[in-house]
Amino acid sequence: MTHNMAHIELNQLNLTFQVRKNSGVTLKEFVVRGLFRKSANPKMTVHALRDLNLSVGEGERLGIIGHNGAGKSTLLRLLAGIYPPTSGRRVVSGQISSLFDIALGFEGDASGWENIGYRSYLQGETPRTIRDKIDAIAEFSELGDFLNMPVRYYSAGMSVRLAFAIATAIEPEILLVDEVLSVGDLAFQEKAARRMREMMSKAKIIIMVSHDLSSIANLCERAIWMDHGTIRLSGPTPEVIAAYQHHFSSARQAA
Repeated sequence: MTHNMAHIELNQLNLTFQVRKNSGVTLKEFVVRGLFRKSANPKMTVHALRDLNLSVGEGERLGIIGHNGAGKSTLLRLLAGIYPPTSGRRVVSGQISSLFDIALGFEGDASGWENIGYRSYLQGETPRTIRDKIDAIAEFSELGDFLNMPVRYYSAGMSVRLAFAIATAIEPEILLVDEVLSVGDLAFQEKAARRMREMMSKAKIIIMVSHDLSSIANLCERAIWMDHGTIRLSGPTPEVIAAYQHHFSSARQAA
């Protein structure tokens, strides 16, 4: 079996969304205008990512920084395959594990055990490979008999613990992380942090979004600064962080 190098390539990539312009329409306005005119709520195009070129090779640890709304999380979701590009090329070779929105998408009426199965299949497991991991996932979640219950009765903390246990059970070639996760109580957070460090040491590529510049500086040798859906700067992490901080301190002084 030949070993394929993990790799990510984006060429002239664009992502646009159609959003409704005025969602603050009252019911009365909607009834009066909406029944008679299609344009009561016009659509607006948002250019979320614009002309991105990015290449990430095996062994790289890439940090993504930028202000809120700069496109960081959108880029991560595009890399994960959640959003298809509107134009341009996205090439990803390697198995991806995404750690963001991890508690979303559980089947509320299904039990914890069943959700372990569903989630794992989405991550590329097969019934055979999941058999070897299901007990370890259950044990890591510390949910015990709650796994027999429908997930809709779980507290937010329980859902996140189960989701984290499932998401981190695979050994990804490419690991996508959005913010350092706050998972459960303090003891569980320490356990989760250890699990994250293990995954990070094994993954071939890590791409991480965070507002915490020190964690990007500690974990990533290379960074990109996203600004209004474009890559404003790409390079060694200390240089990119310094330019980013300088930009905001100058902006503050100018104000």
